[in-house]
Amino acid sequence: MKRLSLAVPIAAFCVFLAWSVALRQALLFLVGVGLGAVLAGARFGFTTGWRRLIEQRDPSGVLAQLVLLAIAAAVSMPLLAVYPTDLGAALGPPSVSLIVGAFVFGACMQVADGCGSGTLYKAGLGIPLNMAILPLFAAGSFLGSATLDRWLALGALPPYGLVAHFGAPVALLVTLAGLALVGVGVVRWTGRMTPLWDRTLLWGALLLAVLAVLNLVIAGQPWGIVYGFGLWAAKLATAAHWFDPSVNAFWSEPVNVTTLSQSVFLDVTSITNIGILAGALWIAAGKPASAVKPLTGVQWAVGLAAGLLLGYSSRLAFGCNIGAMVSGISTGSLHGWIWVPMAFLGSLVGVRVRRRCAF
Repeated sequence: MKRLSLAVPIAAFCVFLAWSVALRQALLFLVGVGLGAVLAGARFGFTTGWRRLIEQRDPSGVLAQLVLLAIAAAVSMPLLAVYPTDLGAALGPPSVSLIVGAFVFGACMQVADGCGSGTLYKAGLGIPLNMAILPLFAAGSFLGSATLDRWLALGALPPYGLVAHFGAPVALLVTLAGLALVGVGVVRWTGRMTPLWDRTLLWGALLLAVLAVLNLVIAGQPWGIVYGFGLWAAKLATAAHWFDPSVNAFWSEPVNVTTLSQSVFLDVTSITNIGILAGALWIAAGKPASAVKPLTGVQWAVGLAAGLLLGYSSRLAFGCNIGAMVSGISTGSLHGWIWVPMAFLGSLVGVRVRRRCAF
């Protein structure tokens, strides 16, 4: 009954978007609701999957993520090749900014127990730490965007897209081969001591891949998280006259000037983020509230600091587990393949910090 009651405002907001904003935004909101429902319902946590691999040598979460990437790439890359002017890849420049940002993000996501999508869906589930982290994540993303030009000045190469350079068949073959090598390495490292596959996570991977492709087709760009967060904080800072976007390298770019001046409901990333929150809230409404371990003052301080750094580092790294890893790799961006090992190295550090703080 609770879910039925919640479905009414969700449906009403969807109708509002279709009537007053754009049909595309209504469809993207529904995609976001689906993403949030799958993430929360399957507890498909990118952060948790990596942590279980590190601490328990449980490969099931990471293998499910590889399946997600493979399915999304198998559909997205041919679409990008056929519709190069209508659809764009999630490209980011290989850079010092990317290396530093990915490493810091990997560490902080373990401490904060959530990446971009994890923070969203866990906030929707009502988990106190993630609810508190969400606005800090947005603030950090904004601060990262405001200083991004200084980081790029340290060294950056042009974005490199496999589909654009080699065509879809070769790009897909290279991507699938890379994913297979990672999978074999993960299985060999774990020693097959635990089950390799989790049926719930595999279903989650399939559904997330389908929804990610729908996001690409409807929005014309891959699924992202971080830009929406930074936009929310940038709008607040601009409205409060704390920030002048005209003198900032990132926010004075024409596309960002336009986005900043428009309603947040016109931003495709923001609308899917809102949908993820709604989808997770819908899942939470149908289940009894689960007990959450109270945090100490030190744990709160460390967790909130990690949340702020999550936002900052994700902007430097041109995405989180979604924008850089899922969308980057599945659409053929070289920066996604750089992001993953650096974020994993950061996670090795973050797991130790998390253990030291007794999270």
